[in-house]
Amino acid sequence: MRLLLLAAAALSAAFAQDTRHVTEPKFPAACATLTANLGAIDDDKTIAEADESRLDTGRIQKALDACSKGQAVELRAGGGHNAFLTGPLDLRAGVTLRVARGAILFGSRDPRLYDLRPGACGTVDKQGHGCRAMINGANIAGAGVMGEGTIDGRGWAKVLGEKSSWWELAEQARAGGSQNCPRILVLSHADNFTLYNVRLKNSGNFHVSYANGDGFTAWGVIIDTPKNARNTDGIDPGPATNVTIAHCYIHTGDDQVAIKAGGHVSHVTVAHNHFYTGHGMSIGSETYGGADAIRVTDLSIDGADNGIRIKSNATRGGLVEDVVYDDVCIRDTKNPIYMDSVYEHVGRDQGNRLPQFTGIVLKDVRVEGGGKITLQGFDETHRLGMTFENVHFDSPGELKVLAEHAILKFVPGPTQVSVTGEDVKVETTPGKATPNACTDKFLALPR
Repeated sequence: MRLLLLAAAALSAAFAQDTRHVTEPKFPAACATLTANLGAIDDDKTIAEADESRLDTGRIQKALDACSKGQAVELRAGGGHNAFLTGPLDLRAGVTLRVARGAILFGSRDPRLYDLRPGACGTVDKQGHGCRAMINGANIAGAGVMGEGTIDGRGWAKVLGEKSSWWELAEQARAGGSQNCPRILVLSHADNFTLYNVRLKNSGNFHVSYANGDGFTAWGVIIDTPKNARNTDGIDPGPATNVTIAHCYIHTGDDQVAIKAGGHVSHVTVAHNHFYTGHGMSIGSETYGGADAIRVTDLSIDGADNGIRIKSNATRGGLVEDVVYDDVCIRDTKNPIYMDSVYEHVGRDQGNRLPQFTGIVLKDVRVEGGGKITLQGFDETHRLGMTFENVHFDSPGELKVLAEHAILKFVPGPTQVSVTGEDVKVETTPGKATPNACTDKFLALPR
C-alpha cells in the first residue's frame, strides 16, 4: 500500500496542540484537467534532453488563474504521456493544484526561470535566497497541493548551461557563501493551506517552507530525497500557528521537520510520522521569536543523524518551552537526543540573542542502539530544563552523554545513564515502568 493505514478520523483533541479540528483532507472537484504532453524516462527519473524547453508552465498557470475557489486544477497522465515540466507557478486563493496518480510534475533545470535577482539562481554568493520556488503561494487562504502523483525538483541533475547540479552547488557553498537553489514549495501568509497525499522528491533546497500563516496541514505526504543531498529539509514551519504534520514519511538529506522560530511559532502537532535518513525532528536553529505549545507523538526515527533535536546559539536564540515528545521510537541514530545551545557557533560570548530550552518533556521514548546524548543549556541563567518520563535506552553502555547547564528530572522508570557535568542538577524519582513497545513502529518508506 502506498500509504499504510491512514487514519481518517480526527487527531486526538486531548493531545493535539493545533487548535483546529484536523481530519484527513479530501480532494476537491476539478475545475480543469490537463493531460501530460511529455514522457518520463530512466525509470521516471527525468525527461529527454530534447523536451527541456517544452514547458507546461503557461497552461498550468492559466488554469490556476481561471479556477474558482474550492476547486482544483488536475494534472493527469494520458495518451502514453505522464510528465509535465514547469518553472515557477503561483497558487491562487482557495484553489488546489492536484497531481493525479501516475503523473509527474518536474521542475525545470533552467536557472533563469527562477531568478529573484538577475543571474542569481544557480550560483553561490554571499546573499543567498536568489531563486523562486517551483510552487509559490503568498496571501492565498484556503489553497492546497494534493494528489497521489509526484512533484520532482531533480536536484541531482545539471543546471542548464552549468557544470553543477543544484545539490553540487550546495556542496560548493560549504567552503563559504550561500547556494541559490529553488525549493519545491514556499508559502507565506497562506492560511489554512493543505498539502495532501503527494510525493515530493529531489528538491534543490528545502522541500516545503511555510511561514506567517494560521493553519497548515501536511497529511499523508511522502518526501524521498537522498541522504547526501545537502540542505534538503522536508517540512519547515516558520513563524506560524496551528500547524499539523501527520501520517507523513520523510527521507531526506537534512531536517525531516525543522520548526524555525524566526518569529513566534505555537500550537504545532507532529503526529503519526515515520522518519528515515536525515537530521531529525528539529526546532531551530532560529528560536529568537519563541516557540511553544508543540506536541510530537507516535514518531519513528530510523537511521538518522539526529533524533529529537533543539538547536540554536547566541546569535539567533530565544525561549523554547512547553514541548512534549510522546511515544517516540529511535534506532540506529548518531545523536538520538540532541539539545544544542551552541549550534554552528564559535562560543557563548558573541551575540545577544541567548537560547533557553525549558519545559521540555520526553515521555515513553525508546532508543535502540548507541550514539551520543547532548543535554546542553547555554549558561547559569539560561539552563536546559528537561523531564525524562519512562525514557528507555536499550544499550546504555554504548551511549556517550554530554551535559552542562541543565536541570534534569527523571521520573518513574530506570534512569540507566549517568548524567554529570558543569552546572548540572539531576532529580530522580525511583520506580518501575514498562519500556515503550516499538514493535511495528519502523515501517519501510512507501514506494
